[in-house]
Amino acid sequence: MSSSSSSPAAVGPTHRLLVVDDEPDLRTLYELTLLREGYELETAGSVSEGLARLQAQSYSAVITDMRLPDGSGLDLLHWLEQQGRAEKTLVITAYGSAENAVEALKAGAYDYLTKPVDLRQFRLVVASALGRLPSVSPVAAKLPSASLPESPVAAPEPQAAPVAKPPAPPSAVAAPASNSALSRLAGQSPAMQEVRALIDKVSRSMAPVLLQGESGTGKELVARAIHDSGVRARQRFVAVNCGAIPEQLLEAEFFGYRKGAFTGAHEDREGFFQAADGGTLFLDEIGDLPLAMQSKLLRSIQERSVRPVGAVVEAPVNVRILSATHKDLSAEVAAGRFRQDLFYRLNVIQLRVPPLRERIEDVAQIGERVLQRIAQDAGVSPVPRLSADALDLLSRYAFPGNVRELENLLHRALALSGGEWITAADLGLPEDVLDDSQLGAFDALEPSEAVAGAALAEAGEVLDQGLGQELPADLAVYLDEVEREILLRALARHRFNRTAAGAALGLSLRQIRYRMARLGITAGD
Repeated sequence: MSSSSSSPAAVGPTHRLLVVDDEPDLRTLYELTLLREGYELETAGSVSEGLARLQAQSYSAVITDMRLPDGSGLDLLHWLEQQGRAEKTLVITAYGSAENAVEALKAGAYDYLTKPVDLRQFRLVVASALGRLPSVSPVAAKLPSASLPESPVAAPEPQAAPVAKPPAPPSAVAAPASNSALSRLAGQSPAMQEVRALIDKVSRSMAPVLLQGESGTGKELVARAIHDSGVRARQRFVAVNCGAIPEQLLEAEFFGYRKGAFTGAHEDREGFFQAADGGTLFLDEIGDLPLAMQSKLLRSIQERSVRPVGAVVEAPVNVRILSATHKDLSAEVAAGRFRQDLFYRLNVIQLRVPPLRERIEDVAQIGERVLQRIAQDAGVSPVPRLSADALDLLSRYAFPGNVRELENLLHRALALSGGEWITAADLGLPEDVLDDSQLGAFDALEPSEAVAGAALAEAGEVLDQGLGQELPADLAVYLDEVEREILLRALARHRFNRTAAGAALGLSLRQIRYRMARLGITAGD
């Protein structure tokens, strides 16, 4: 069956769509809905019929039911991928079938819908896949525009912090129409080339992406690059720091509230989801959300709707979810601090943002761009440059604070140098603590491996002295001494900065304080 229409609703070039569903009534419903939007349409009732139509011609998008008489909608997705076809694919799954939805997204589907299909949501998702969303979403049009900082490096954006002033939801930041975030990802190392390739791949779909990486690596900038490179680039990008919102305000901030819902609610207010409608919602530090809020967030993501505090009915929303964390969410799930079903829903595609020590060859380019921006902001001309000895020093530093720490170092160096060149002395990093190659090797390990690696190295030194050496009479005391020596070396290397020393060993500030107290380590040591 083939139909076409010249409805005035059509915008831009005509798109030809293929709908594959074995239920004639649903095919008719989808057909009427899409023809009214100005699309040309063809339908099929099975996998084989759908493949026959796909082999005969190309389409702008394919909309397929998951369950078909002779197979699955995934069969069509796999065939399109094998053939290198450009059609966007939308999958319709049974209500509540989260596993099927995640499987479809992993197979390359742009997005999915659950039965019974909400026709408004259906139209929005199809329009989003074809890049026909309005230039500004209805909610975003009510919000004041905000400009992005023009940082040219893969550095962290300012953390989104909530404020209690209506009407604009806190942390709502509008993204520019260009791919500026992608262009600000500095560095040509293999690690960054891989990140760029993944950004290009995941930006084509609506699949949730979980960004994992240490603090200061630039996870929000990568999230913006994903948004800017996709079909939602002209829509709103809303960044939320989940760890910065008081627990009692979470529901109101995420979902909004109605006038009179609680004391102080003097007017209706939209939440983060409504602000991001049509665009992207970036949930930074997702691992810090309490369990009660995780449950509500999961429902909103699955149902694509939110219910403001004080409202009786839910309102549909169309957002793409990107999230980020520096925590190991798998370990958090095992410890019972993070919901497994939410983890699976967010972790459809995982993108690891590498720490700076794993792409240390990018320091020169990042440093150059940072200095250009800092000098421009400060009105300094000409832009200072890093001397050879400064670059050599930076290339031997492990950067526990990653790009954020590099920026802070260069801010201070620019203020202290007063000339056209920034030397090693201006950086304030004593060279003698950078020559400890053994500790530098520990810094190159993953945080979870750093302390274990140090202990193994110490044990290896003992073995090298000969297997005939006597075993320690008290293993606990011996291991405490080994740990004490490692902590003292890390603290010396970072000038007794406990946060930096802890980061180098994969420890939080609280953890290193506890270990120092237990082992009797003080500043005098």
